[in-house]
Amino acid sequence: MAGLRQIHFYWVERKIMRLTKITTRTGDDGTTGLADGSRLDKDNPRIAAIGTVDELNSQLGLLLTESLSPALKKTLSGIQHELFELGGELAMPARSFIHETHVLQLEKQLQKYNTGLPPLREFILPGGSRAAALCHVARTICRRAERDCVSLGKGEAISPSLLKYLNRLSDLLFVLGRIINQEQHIADVLWQRNGA
Repeated sequence: MAGLRQIHFYWVERKIMRLTKITTRTGDDGTTGLADGSRLDKDNPRIAAIGTVDELNSQLGLLLTESLSPALKKTLSGIQHELFELGGELAMPARSFIHETHVLQLEKQLQKYNTGLPPLREFILPGGSRAAALCHVARTICRRAERDCVSLGKGEAISPSLLKYLNRLSDLLFVLGRIINQEQHIADVLWQRNGA
């Protein structure tokens, strides 16, 4: 199987552990392991949050297969790496990888990209170009990841920076969806009352 030949990397106490055997059968009982060695049920809120962050990262990977400007590719690729760290923080509850500096960086990117866009006078529907639509899907997954982390935070301590990061990221993805349409010379799809 192709999955058995892949090499996966996981953060463990700042070291990288290489796994060459992907099928372990340890999850057959409905549990999964965290990076600290503890096991949780697969429907645990922490596992749900980790899974949604992974889904978001995968959606960004799909978006990166589109024809995008080098600047956008660099921005999105950087976010993918940060999301991997964010997932690592969720997988190692005692560790912190996402800090206020990450949030501030997203805010700088928001300001930079938003400056070149015309002001909004109507709501925007997801769409325009295929790449912009994919970016909007990533935005909605990011919002779900944020909700999952808020739910997790009701029972366990969650870093405020982690929640802020996801909140800013969803805003940035909205703006990047507009930037993608602008770069591809495709108009945003504006909401019209009664669809008219």
